[in-house]
Amino acid sequence: MGDHFLITGGAGFIGSHLTDTLIAAGHRVTVLDCLLEQVHAGAERDAEGWPLYLNPRAGRIKGDLLDDGVFENALGQGITHLIHLAASVGVGQSMTNIVDYTRNNTMAAAIILQALSHGHHTVRRVAVASSMSIYGEGEYRTPGGAMAAPAMRSLDDLRRHHWELEQAGEALAPMPTRESKPLMPASIYAINKRDHEEMFLSVGRALGIPTIALRLFNAYGSRQALSNPYTGVAAIFISRLLNDQPPLVFEDGRQMRDFVHVGDVADAFATVITSDSEVWDAYNVGSGKAISVNDMAHSLARLLRKNLAPQVLDKYRVGDIRHCFADTSKLQQGFGFRPRRDFDRGMEELVEWVSSQARPSDRAGDCFKELERSRLVV
Repeated sequence: MGDHFLITGGAGFIGSHLTDTLIAAGHRVTVLDCLLEQVHAGAERDAEGWPLYLNPRAGRIKGDLLDDGVFENALGQGITHLIHLAASVGVGQSMTNIVDYTRNNTMAAAIILQALSHGHHTVRRVAVASSMSIYGEGEYRTPGGAMAAPAMRSLDDLRRHHWELEQAGEALAPMPTRESKPLMPASIYAINKRDHEEMFLSVGRALGIPTIALRLFNAYGSRQALSNPYTGVAAIFISRLLNDQPPLVFEDGRQMRDFVHVGDVADAFATVITSDSEVWDAYNVGSGKAISVNDMAHSLARLLRKNLAPQVLDKYRVGDIRHCFADTSKLQQGFGFRPRRDFDRGMEELVEWVSSQARPSDRAGDCFKELERSRLVV
C-alpha cells in the first residue's frame, strides 16, 4: 500500500498546508480533526463542516481524539507516518481554561501514545508540534559576553513597567534561542506543550519509533483563524485593523518575536517526517529573525492601508515573555532545512488572502476584558 500519513488537526491552519505539501509530493494523506468551532469560525465550509480549502485528495475522519476508539480506528487504515498537530492553543486562554487545555493537550497525547504502545499498528515514524513557549524567556547575553538563561521577570518589576531583563543589575541583550536552553514554561499552554514533547520523545524512544518534536515559533499565513482572539498575533491584529480598531499591544510593544511563514512550517514537517534519520530529538522552526510586535502592527496597518497606530497598553499579560527568537542552525545541520520565505513578501501574501475573506469578527476587546476579570493582566 505504500506510505500513508495521518495528520491530527489536519484541517487547521498548519495542518491543511502540510496536507497540501505531502499530497503534492505524491503521498497518501488522511486528516483526523474534530473541526472545533473556535478554530474554523469564519471559514467557508461544506455541509459536514470541513473547510473548503482542505485538499480534496485527502482522506477525512471527523472525530475527537478524546473519544473512545477514534484514534485506534484511524490507525487501522494502515498508517505509516503520524504527525500530531491537534491541540488547544493560546497562552491567555490556557490560564482560564486549565482543565480543557490539559485534557485536550496532555490527555490527548497520552491516548495517542498508549495506542502506539499496544503495538497494533504500522506506524514507523512520528512528528509532533511543540512550541517556542516552552522556553519561557529566550536566550540572552550579559555585557561581559556570557550566555544567560534568566528566570521570569518579577511581579514587582512588571508592576513598575520595568520590561527588560537584568541579571545581577546588568542589562541583558536578547540572542537567538538554542534548543539547549533550559525550559521554563510560563503558562498552562506552555506546560502542556513541554509535556507533549517529552511524552512523545520518551515513548517513541522506548518503542523504537523515530520521533521528532518541532518547536514552532510564531507562524503566520493564509487560513489562520481570523476571528480567534487567543492565538496568532498577525491574525488578531488584522481582525482589529479590518474593523477599524487599533491593534492592542501589551507592554511597550518592543518585545521581540520570530514570525515564520506557514509554508516554511509545512516544509519543515514534511522534511523531518519523510527523512530516514533515526532520531529522537527537538528542533526549532522559525525564521531566525527578530521583529518587534510594534513593527509587526505597523507593517500590517501599512499593507491594509489603515492609518491606525497600535494601542500600547503598558500592561503585562500573565504568561507572556519579553524576547524569544529562534536559532535555526540545529534543524539545518540535522536535516539540511532552512526557511525560504521573506517576511515582507509573506505578510503581503497574508493580506492578499485576507482581502478575499469575509470581514472577521473582532473579539480582542472581549478577550482583554476576560483576562482583566481573571486578574491575568498586570
